[in-house]
Amino acid sequence: MMMGLLLCTALQTALPAQSKFFTRSGQITFDAEGITDYFEEIKALNKEAVCVLDFQSGKMEWAVRMKGFHFKNGLMEEHFNENYVESEQYPKAVFKGDLTGLPDEAALQKTGSWPVTAKGLLTLHGVTHQVSSTGSIQSDGEGLHAVAAFSVKLEDYKIKIPSIVGSKIAEVVDITVDANLQPLKK
Repeated sequence: MMMGLLLCTALQTALPAQSKFFTRSGQITFDAEGITDYFEEIKALNKEAVCVLDFQSGKMEWAVRMKGFHFKNGLMEEHFNENYVESEQYPKAVFKGDLTGLPDEAALQKTGSWPVTAKGLLTLHGVTHQVSSTGSIQSDGEGLHAVAAFSVKLEDYKIKIPSIVGSKIAEVVDITVDANLQPLKK
């Protein structure tokens, strides 16, 4: 009986509830299609976004290198980095905020999906604004999958689009976030 109690206590200590999750391979996509039918899509994907989620507090932080966004067209990528987001001067975008709608930590041990809302500060191109997004968090019992979408008005972040390409590039860019988060190892 005593041995069983000691074994249960040891297992509970060895398998604590995990509250911090992390990835270095989150995916962020943006779509800047304008109002005209341009012969090339203006979309980019970054597969190197870093995210930390403290499940217990609901705090979440994202960071993404601007030069990590890749386009189908190399010239678009060059213009994006040099002329629009000025990656040398503003090398990354950062989101710091809170998730609401998370279940209790015990739910992480099971498979499930929960709608969440993220609210916080997005810093892009040296400008910081409050943003809000709806999305979902899914658990497979071992890790989490986070998905969200929101829009950013380029002028709010002082990103200027030359008039010659103005109708090809949207004034409001749609952003999608998709990440598999694993328990943060201490």
